[in-house]
Amino acid sequence: MSRKPELRGRAARLARLFPAGRARQAARAPFVLLVVLLLGGGLIGLLVLNSALSEGSFKLDDLQKQTKNLTDEEQALQRDIDAYSAPDALQRRAHELGMVPGGDPVFLGPDGTVKGVPSPAALRQTTVPPAPEALGTRSAGAPAPTPTGSATATAPAASAPVTAAGPTPTPTLTPGTAPTTTPGR
Repeated sequence: MSRKPELRGRAARLARLFPAGRARQAARAPFVLLVVLLLGGGLIGLLVLNSALSEGSFKLDDLQKQTKNLTDEEQALQRDIDAYSAPDALQRRAHELGMVPGGDPVFLGPDGTVKGVPSPAALRQTTVPPAPEALGTRSAGAPAPTPTGSATATAPAASAPVTAAGPTPTPTLTPGTAPTTTPGR
C-alpha cells in the first residue's frame, strides 16, 4: 500500500547514486569495522609509546645512578692522588726509597761554566712523619717507631735533623755514575 512515488529529473539522478534498501545497511558495517580498527590501532600505538617512554625512563635512571657512582669513585681517586702528592707523603716515600735531601743547587751556564760549588749530598737521617694510612701498621722498609715518654729513649726535636751514629760514610763515585746537575730530576 505504501508505495514510493517515482522521482523525476534531478531527484531521480540523485536517487540512482545511493543504493536502496538493504544495501544501505550493508555499507554501514565496513565503516563501523574501519572505525573500530582505527580506534584499536590508536590504543595499541599509545600503549607501545607509553611502554617505550617508561623503558627510556628506567634506562635514564640507571644511567644517572651509574654516573653518580663513577663521580664518587673519581672523587675518591682524586683524594688519593692528593694524599700521595702531599709534601709529607713525598718526603716519606723518598726516605723509604733511600733518597737524601740535596745540598745547594749548582747550575750550568749556556757557555758551560759552573755556577755554584758542587758537592755530594750529605748522608743524614731526618725525621719522617708516619703515613696516614699506616698508623698502627709498619711498612717493610720503615724504621720501627720508638715509644714517646719512655725513660730509655728520648724523641729528638722536630726541627733538628738526626744524624746517623758514627762516622758519616762518604759516597764513592764509580766512573759511570757521575752526579746529575739537571734541576728538577
